[in-house]
Amino acid sequence: MTQRVRDWLAAGLISLMALGFRIWHLGKIKGFIFDEVYYAKDAHSLLLHGVEMVNSTTASYVVHPPMGKWIIALGIKAFGFNEFGWRISAAVIGSLAVLVMYFTAQKLFNNSLLSACAALFMAFDGLELVQSRTALLDIFLMFFLQLAFLALIYSQHWVAGILLGLAAATKWTGLYYMIAFGAFMIYADFRRRQTQSRINESAFNFERWFGDIGYRALQYIVIPIAVYLASWSGWFFTKTGWDRDWANLQKSRFSFVPAVFRSWIHYQAQVLDFHRHLTTPHPYSANPWTWLVMARPTAFLYQAPTGCGAPTCSQEVLGLGTPILWWSATIALAVTFGYWIARREWQSGLLLLAVAAGYLPWFLMQKRTMFTFYAVAFEPFLFLVLIYALSKLLESAKSIRALRIRQWAIGALVMVVALNFLYFLPLYIGTPLSYSAWHAHLWLPSWF
Repeated sequence: MTQRVRDWLAAGLISLMALGFRIWHLGKIKGFIFDEVYYAKDAHSLLLHGVEMVNSTTASYVVHPPMGKWIIALGIKAFGFNEFGWRISAAVIGSLAVLVMYFTAQKLFNNSLLSACAALFMAFDGLELVQSRTALLDIFLMFFLQLAFLALIYSQHWVAGILLGLAAATKWTGLYYMIAFGAFMIYADFRRRQTQSRINESAFNFERWFGDIGYRALQYIVIPIAVYLASWSGWFFTKTGWDRDWANLQKSRFSFVPAVFRSWIHYQAQVLDFHRHLTTPHPYSANPWTWLVMARPTAFLYQAPTGCGAPTCSQEVLGLGTPILWWSATIALAVTFGYWIARREWQSGLLLLAVAAGYLPWFLMQKRTMFTFYAVAFEPFLFLVLIYALSKLLESAKSIRALRIRQWAIGALVMVVALNFLYFLPLYIGTPLSYSAWHAHLWLPSWF
């Protein structure tokens, strides 16, 4: 059996296991969970009308682009407008993310053990599982960012640009990655040109580097923007979208711009204004400082059913990352930053950049209502940071025996993470528990 076959077999088996967790009783919880009330209905409307509508005559004001909702709509098209139908797309994408995680780690570290660990970490994360069982947009955003990262490290930059456009067409968070990945490639081109000039003993060729910048602008700005525009086709080619005829009712000095584009730009400005002023208090809002340690996870559902075999029952779907995994990754983040300062390896630099692009911008919006589950967008890169730290643990082994001990230690960490995941599984999939059992699962007071 070749290494390639072994890789696909390992990645496939882990992904199938992940799919099992993600589709198990997927439609059992009836009704809309958390923001499914928006996205599932919008997806259904896209199927019926090509654009989001409150009903057949009234346009819906939506604050996120349509790409993720179109993916939800595929499940509804296949299985109907029901709980399983509007959740199945997220389950499939969440499972494919495990597969992508394996091959991303393989490309970065060229180590089958670490690649399997990366896939297992993704498969055994509670936050990813909850997002994979709920018709929200974040799991699709995460997946497109994963694929864009994989395309980048394989030097498939046109593909990366398309995928970044799909990410931005799901949620605007993808825009930060367009900037981050584009800037990384401009810097990489600079270093390449610098090395060439040193080898050739010639002056640095700024003209060629400026040409590189233009090339990257096409790949990481123009192509993503084109994809983003295309994702709004339903709005452009129907007459019923929100504020579709706004420009026709306005006097403008930009009348040379087609009215439909002026209306669309106005709509985008409305969306930006909404996000800038989203300060509505929410009991599960969480400052970004708390996200990595899961100090305030999001309760997607809580109810007190009967029939759990106890006088009082609790049923919750809690967007909680597997604690031991996230706490370990947070420690690894500091370790990896130290390695980057000391060695400036491209893997550590790119991974830290990928985490920063999805995480740091939120600190600039301290007044905005925010939730811990937003962290799922950069979760794959955070876990890859942990894999990077583990790779350094293996590299530092001075003997075969020391290497074997460290490999067993890594295996033990995966086992502990898996057990931690299984312990919290009832809170991830909404299994009814006795009140005392539910209470025992809430380790921190802030989890209530």
